[in-house]
Amino acid sequence: MEPDSLPTEVILTHPRQTLGNLTLDWNPQPGHYLDLKGKTYAVLERRHRYKLKSGRYRLHKIAIIVQSAPRPAEKSLIDGRWVLGDASCRFNAHSELVRCAVNPVGPCDSCRFYEKSS
Repeated sequence: MEPDSLPTEVILTHPRQTLGNLTLDWNPQPGHYLDLKGKTYAVLERRHRYKLKSGRYRLHKIAIIVQSAPRPAEKSLIDGRWVLGDASCRFNAHSELVRCAVNPVGPCDSCRFYEKSS
């Protein structure tokens, strides 16, 4: 295994099934998106799998729990991380997974609830 590669098991949430095993050169976190076999998936959860080797536990691989989702068109950069929607809105959740409470599906540009945050 190369030092910058992560063996990764991709698991679909519903129906619960393994989509495959890959070797990734990036660190998937909840809120990121993954393209696999022509489909796009949102990463919901990440789990670490360890093995005991030479008396120490070492990271063996990770498992990511995903669900099918389109890539969002609206994203904002806040403190070095991407969040869904227009982060200048008072109702924006500042989350990689949820846009806001009043209009979770979007889009933000035509939302009647938009309020500039102070």
